[in-house]
Amino acid sequence: MSGLVFSAWSAVSPFGVGNEPFREGIRERRSAVAELDRETHPGPFAQGALVPGFSAAEHVGRKGTRTMDRVTALAVATVGRLLAEGGPQLTARPEETGLVLGTGSGSVQSIMDFTRDSLVGERPYHVDPSRFPNTVMNRAAGQSAIWHGIKGPNTTIAGGRLTGITALSYAARLHRGGHCTRVLCGAAEEFSVQRSWLEWHGRAAEDRETPLGEGGAVFLLESSEDATAAGRRPLARLLGTRFRASGSTEGLADELAECIRGALRAAGARAEDVRLVAPSDAGGVHAGIEAAAVADALGAVRPEWLHCRPLLGDTSAASASFQLAAVLAAVGDEGIEPGRLALVTAVDQDGTVGCALLGGPASEEK
Repeated sequence: MSGLVFSAWSAVSPFGVGNEPFREGIRERRSAVAELDRETHPGPFAQGALVPGFSAAEHVGRKGTRTMDRVTALAVATVGRLLAEGGPQLTARPEETGLVLGTGSGSVQSIMDFTRDSLVGERPYHVDPSRFPNTVMNRAAGQSAIWHGIKGPNTTIAGGRLTGITALSYAARLHRGGHCTRVLCGAAEEFSVQRSWLEWHGRAAEDRETPLGEGGAVFLLESSEDATAAGRRPLARLLGTRFRASGSTEGLADELAECIRGALRAAGARAEDVRLVAPSDAGGVHAGIEAAAVADALGAVRPEWLHCRPLLGDTSAASASFQLAAVLAAVGDEGIEPGRLALVTAVDQDGTVGCALLGGPASEEK
């Protein structure tokens, strides 16, 4: 087990900026998907789930944000809200706080725009140098740390729809290795015309109907003792993560079921204690894999399901982080009930699967 608990979280989502809009949207099972302005968003999707009214100037500040791209602004805003939630002691010793942030490819829009400018300009080097940093994948993580004075380890994770779970695994290793006292961990994704086209062409034909979403979700991971000492209530314990891969679509359900069984075994936990499942709801040829895997691993257990994709759209690299946030939103300020478990699963089109197992914060280490 990792020995880490979730003691605070923040979300900037299509439901709105802040935890309360997200919590309300998840509990009401209300869809944030809406019609897009086709003049502003002329991509292949007629609908989308955008963070309403979000801009860097309004939610991050006007100073220093003129060239900040959308995914970076979303990340900086989400991290900022978490730090405000956690209290000033989080940055009192900034070198003890790490940041692990997941992304797809950084800002696809910035990469494409910068590349286009180098091709259509009179000279290839006639580009705006101030916009080059936006083309680097770790821009969002680096800028979040700089903006908020976080000086511990800074890592960018990219792993498709498994990104949020992979980031949890990496964060746990950082903490276990003594590299930081606490870790801010999560993911962010932006909506853009260029990302829309990449997603459209990258999907199977039968999975092109799901609209895209955007936003960010970040969590504070620390030891239960540190959380209690700081006056933060542990909401859930990270019991473990598991990952596997298959060379065939047919084998993915078996591999994910083994992930779930492996996570339960490592935690010394029972399948019948899993009360909540938040799947990635992979579509196309991967549809139904998570349901089959959970049924295989848990047997007769019938947990409650939290489906985020129909509510938030396809948030790609931020999917698993939003699934984790949905679990914390659903259980509320009291956290996961002791002795109960929550399961987050993910399936990616590259043939990888993974899961994260969360338990009640008062659960004893085995």
